[in-house]
Amino acid sequence: MTGRWVEVADGVHARRYEELDLTVGLVVGADRCLVIDTRGDLDQGAELAAAVRQLTALPWAVAFTHAHFDHTWGTERFLPCAVWAHEGCRAELTEYAEGAREKWMAYYREEGKAAIANAIARTTFVVPDHLFSDRTELDLGGRTAVLLHPGRAHTDHDVIVHVPDAEVVFAGDIVENAEHGFSAFSFGADSDLTAWPDTLDTLLALEPRVVVPGHGDPVDADFVRYHRHGLHELIALKAAVGRGESTEAAAVAVAASRYPADVTSAALKTL
Repeated sequence: MTGRWVEVADGVHARRYEELDLTVGLVVGADRCLVIDTRGDLDQGAELAAAVRQLTALPWAVAFTHAHFDHTWGTERFLPCAVWAHEGCRAELTEYAEGAREKWMAYYREEGKAAIANAIARTTFVVPDHLFSDRTELDLGGRTAVLLHPGRAHTDHDVIVHVPDAEVVFAGDIVENAEHGFSAFSFGADSDLTAWPDTLDTLLALEPRVVVPGHGDPVDADFVRYHRHGLHELIALKAAVGRGESTEAAAVAVAASRYPADVTSAALKTL
């Protein structure tokens, strides 16, 4: 359950976890700090809150990169504080979080992780109270954290957090570099394959030195460029499937992809 801190710049930290290969963030200013994502249940959130307090006693705010459970359900242990998110994240949490509780409890029970399932059962979902649609800046004291909706990608409400003075971007699940059950991307019902490359272009335009993914170790801009090209390939493969006999064309597309078969198949099913 415990994690480890990785300092990617002065006062800018990523915290890595074996569970889901998750990566969350912390940006420390002179007056306050910003916690980026809060893990997946109240016990995990408590662990993260205690870990933050090992680094700083400054008052905190929280920012969500998107609404999925592993990034938001630990927020209860940070209250009271401002919780920032894209306006679409609030709707997602309000409408779907309670329905997803049983799904993830069942998943963890099947995985033999009853403690996590029980913690999810006891978790209170926190809805963000500070919303924006495109861009907002948070003054942390001598340092600014820019919250930006770069476009549709993993979800329709993705947020990246740019720390300009450190040349660091926290990308959430727009970028993944994970090994435990994940790959370069994870596609869901609300993912937008065709818009994703342009969203990565918006991220790359910030000229980051370090990109912190939602899962996996920090990467550089070249990693992002490589997978932006990979997305273009997936889009072309999807178009080819649409022009051919679905079963045969899909098999050819999977074989031609640079990505594992499960990732490619998931991409081909997105709208």
